[in-house]
Amino acid sequence: MKIKSYLLLACLFVITLSACKKDKSIPAPQVEMGDSKKDVEGKLNEKLSFSASVKNGVAFQQEWKLDGEVKSTDSIYEFTPITSGIYLIEYTAFNNSGSFSFLYTINVEAPVIPVTPESSMYVTKLFEYNPAPGQFINKVPGNLISAEGILGKKGMVTLGAWGGNIILGFDHTVINGEKEDIIVYGNAMGNFAEPGIIWVMQDENNNGKPDDTWYEVAGSEFGKAGYKRNYSVTYTRPTPDTDPIPWKDSDGNTGFVATNTFHKQSYFPLWITGNEYTLTGSILPSSGIDMTNPSYITSAPFAWGYADNTAGGDKIDISNAVDKDGKKVSLKGIDFIKIQTALQANMGWLGELSTEVLGVADLSLVK
Repeated sequence: MKIKSYLLLACLFVITLSACKKDKSIPAPQVEMGDSKKDVEGKLNEKLSFSASVKNGVAFQQEWKLDGEVKSTDSIYEFTPITSGIYLIEYTAFNNSGSFSFLYTINVEAPVIPVTPESSMYVTKLFEYNPAPGQFINKVPGNLISAEGILGKKGMVTLGAWGGNIILGFDHTVINGEKEDIIVYGNAMGNFAEPGIIWVMQDENNNGKPDDTWYEVAGSEFGKAGYKRNYSVTYTRPTPDTDPIPWKDSDGNTGFVATNTFHKQSYFPLWITGNEYTLTGSILPSSGIDMTNPSYITSAPFAWGYADNTAGGDKIDISNAVDKDGKKVSLKGIDFIKIQTALQANMGWLGELSTEVLGVADLSLVK
């Protein structure tokens, strides 16, 4: 029995050796790419065509991968980018003797709407007005008319308590220059600020809507103690409507947006159809608020980078925009801006801390 086993193993070894020698007799595919340039400039909604051909006529397999995902096994691959960004297209041809790979890097820039003589230095489009509850909500300056009042000019709109926000658009692309690019006008004073976090977006898919990626503009408090991202607060409609507004945050904390005797209307946005709604964003620390003297409450401004933070307006640098992981991004320009109340604070008789926006302008057009 042992002799038969040894003979069987010997035969298997010979067969395997023969197979290996046979595989080595077939050369690896020799490939010629239709376009030998590895870096390619693409345009939105314009088709790109890539091809490959094997010159030595051997049997082989091939595949095209887009950002690591197999998209085709043909000799030609066509790709139409629908959003801006960097795309990786890798071609591979292979058989048992070896393989050939070629990597294209496709750069598709977001389209730029140029400035014309008719362009406004101010934002001209209102996409969303999502205030948190507050003492001015449901009347001027906390209603839709007020939000529309800062289009093409200065006006005033309040965003309510933490998380309240407004989404606006320019009639042109604000180019990311060497210094500050945007100015947000508020009603801050030297000893009283109501800071708001700023978010920016470029129209990556060129459809004129703020449905691409929001990037937070990192201000002076980014990453410091008391700052938190991906934070949310749920506000609940009170009964009766004029009572304080209960809230609960994503950390399990609870509180109220307090009412006062100066403003007796409902503080809960009347256009909200449900009994509660949730706002999400980033929060800044309230450590700059000093209520030790109730008749003279102060709210110190942060160093830089926020709306309604310093008297005369706040200049914002697009270059400080960061992605969801907190890493800086390189934006050629932006088309949309979102401003969001950044603190959750009840300041007694003064009411809730609420970011006010008087206007938003492209600094390159401000005279």
